[in-house]
Amino acid sequence: MASIQERKSKNGKVSYRAQVRLMGHPPQSATFDRKTDAKRWISDTEGAIREGRYFKTNESRKHTLEDMCERYVQLVLPSKSASMQRGQKQQLEWWKTRIGKYALADVTPALIGDQRDYLAQHGTNSSPDKPKKRPSPATVVRYLAALSVAFTHATNEWGWVETSPMAKVKKPREPKGRIRYLSEAECVALLDSCRRSEHRYLYPVVLLAISTGARHGEIMDLHWTHIDFQRNRAVLFDTKNGDSRALLLSPQLIVEFERLRESSNPDTSLVFASARKPSAPMELRAYWRAALKDAGILNFRFHDLRHTAASYLAMNGATSIELSEILGHKSPSMVKRYAHLSESHTRQVVTRMNDKLFPSDTLKE
Repeated sequence: MASIQERKSKNGKVSYRAQVRLMGHPPQSATFDRKTDAKRWISDTEGAIREGRYFKTNESRKHTLEDMCERYVQLVLPSKSASMQRGQKQQLEWWKTRIGKYALADVTPALIGDQRDYLAQHGTNSSPDKPKKRPSPATVVRYLAALSVAFTHATNEWGWVETSPMAKVKKPREPKGRIRYLSEAECVALLDSCRRSEHRYLYPVVLLAISTGARHGEIMDLHWTHIDFQRNRAVLFDTKNGDSRALLLSPQLIVEFERLRESSNPDTSLVFASARKPSAPMELRAYWRAALKDAGILNFRFHDLRHTAASYLAMNGATSIELSEILGHKSPSMVKRYAHLSESHTRQVVTRMNDKLFPSDTLKE
């Protein structure tokens, strides 16, 4: 018995999943761009199984790791967020450069482990002789994750491999999440420095990050159509986890956005568009570093502005659920790092409960 199932991805791409079921044999499946190819595969596969010459490894011999990465980038990646598209495309390009010519049947856990170790030692350099800063364990994990998700589709959707080799590849241990947030004095100094910056975007970008906890990619992908001036909010449609999220905008931010809108480029809808290439966001790295130096702030990264927002929310009594909703975290474990900052608030809640249940008069008795 054979069947063909038509599938449509989020970006409208149509594919056909063919499946062959014959008594006494495990079901076989594969996915194709054309229905005629799916029918031909069914005919060939049924004949090969009946004649005893079908082996699952045939598909893994026909396709290389480069084929797998390119198909994933073409069919699956467009449905992801813009920031994830940029990251995974770069990561898969590195894997293609390193082991792209290998047939999938020859991509073993040992081979992937060797490349993982090379990446951890030398970074993305093509030659180990070129000095470069070693990537963090978290960076290596992201490269492994990009390859893993491509193998998942090759295994479950396309039938190119029977099992993913990634299941046996050990990931490097990541250090505990870093928490570096601005003190009140540092916050004032940094905002003053950004306000004095010669770049008009730096202050509103940093103010938005501190007051909402938005990620750098989310901020730079913000469009004017996402901002609701009537309700004082901005809706993020292109987030890291794929879900939309609303940012509540302070009166100061509304003033800044109104000022920017008056002089915005009519050729683009991006709020923080580049002057040279309006379709792309502005690069503020040099101005950001200059502002940190001017404010006298050390050991601080842009992502730490998100930690700053989360830390002050926790210290002002925000619960873990509220933090997850505001920051867009799907996993509760991501906000546990701020639990100690809300300890004083928790103590007050427990004290109020105990005072109500056990009045001081009963304790004297």
